[in-house]
Amino acid sequence: MSLRLDKALITLLALFPILAQAQSAYISGQDSSRNPITVAVPFVSFAPDSRASAMGDAGVASAPDAYSTAWNNGKLAFIEDDLGFSFSYSPWLGNIVDDMSLNYLTFYKKIDRIQTIGASLRYFDLGEIQLTDSQGEPLGLENPREAAFDATYSRRLTEDMGLGVTLRYIWSNLSGNITGAPDAKAGTSVAIDVGWYYNKELIFNGMNSELSFGAHLSNFGQKVTYSNDSNEDFIPTNLRLGTGFKMNIDPYNSISVLLDFNKLLVPTPPIYRTDEDGEIVYDQNDNPEIAQGKDPNRPLLSGAFGSFTDAPRGFSEEMQEIMVSAGTEYKYKDIFAVRFGYFYEHENKGNRKYFTAGLGFKYQVFGVDFSYLVPQENNHPLGNTLRLSFVFNFDTKDNEAPTAN
Repeated sequence: MSLRLDKALITLLALFPILAQAQSAYISGQDSSRNPITVAVPFVSFAPDSRASAMGDAGVASAPDAYSTAWNNGKLAFIEDDLGFSFSYSPWLGNIVDDMSLNYLTFYKKIDRIQTIGASLRYFDLGEIQLTDSQGEPLGLENPREAAFDATYSRRLTEDMGLGVTLRYIWSNLSGNITGAPDAKAGTSVAIDVGWYYNKELIFNGMNSELSFGAHLSNFGQKVTYSNDSNEDFIPTNLRLGTGFKMNIDPYNSISVLLDFNKLLVPTPPIYRTDEDGEIVYDQNDNPEIAQGKDPNRPLLSGAFGSFTDAPRGFSEEMQEIMVSAGTEYKYKDIFAVRFGYFYEHENKGNRKYFTAGLGFKYQVFGVDFSYLVPQENNHPLGNTLRLSFVFNFDTKDNEAPTAN
C-alpha cells in the first residue's frame, strides 16, 4: 500500500481554490475552460502580515517595515529603526475548517547605516486531516505541518537603491506519522529570494513626495518530492514587480498608493490529447500525450524561464497568468493607518478576486495591525480571512557608517 501524496488529495483541495480546480481536471481528464498552475508548498507565497494583505497583497514597493523580507528584501536596508521583531497570526480558510492557521515571526537588525540582516520563520498548521491511500481507503487522522526558515542580508547600493538576498529552507510534512506508507516522507527544499528597491524623494504639486519601484524574485529553488525523485513538484517561484507613490500632505498626514504585478515562474499545464470518450491518451511509456503546450516535467531553470512562453493557448493565456494587486494607505503621524486594496486573478487561473481592508495603530515601540479579506464570490473559501500582526521596533543606537556610494 502506498500513500498518495498528491497536493490536492491530502490537503490542498481545501487549501487553495486553483488547486481544487486543477485536481478535478486531473481526475476527470481535462478542464476545457480553466488551466490553473499548481505548485507544492503554496504556503510560502501566502501573504503573512496584516499591513500588505490589507492593501490587496501589494508590498514590493511599499515603505520598509518588519515584514520587508516577505515582499521585497531589498527594502530592509532602508528601515529606520535599529532593531525590531514581529509576529503575525491568521486563521486560514475559516469558512470551511476551524483548525488551520498561518503564523509568521520576523526579526531584523541594522549592522550599520547601509546594511541590515534579518531572519523569519513561517509556520503553517493544516489542522487535523483524514489521509487516504491511492485507492481512497482511509489511513487515519494526522495533523500535517509545514515551515520555512529565512535568513536575509540587505544592503544599500546608493542613497536611493538597495538589494537584498534571502536563503530559505522549506520543510513540509503532509503525511505526519502515518504507518503503512514506506514511500512517504517529508518534503524539503532550499530556495533563494533576490529583491531590488528604489526610492526617490521629489516635489509633487508643492508637496514632499516619494516615488518607489521594486522587483522581487522569490522561492527560486529545488523541486519538492514526498516520495521519490521521479515524482517532484515545483515550488511557487514568483516574480513580483511594482511601484508606489507616497504623498506627504503635511507634516502629519500622508497617502500612499501601490500597484504590484505577479507571475508564477512555473510551467503551465499543457492540454493533453483525449479520445472520443474524453479520457486522456497515454503513449507507450505511459506518459500523457500533449496536444498543445509543453511538457511540464522540466528542470528548474527550464521551467522558470520557459514559463513566459509555455501556455498552450499562447500569448493571451500568458497574460491571464499575471496577478494584479492594488492598494492605498492613509497614515496620521505614523501612529494611525487606514488601508484598502484589491487583488485580481483571472478566472481561468484560479479566480481569486477580493477586496481587502485594515487598520494600524502604533504607540512608541509597539504597533498592531489588522486586515480583513472580502471575496467577490459568495461562500468563497478565503472569505472572512483575518490577519493580526504585532510589531516591536527599537531605536537602540545611532547607526553611523560611511555613506553608500
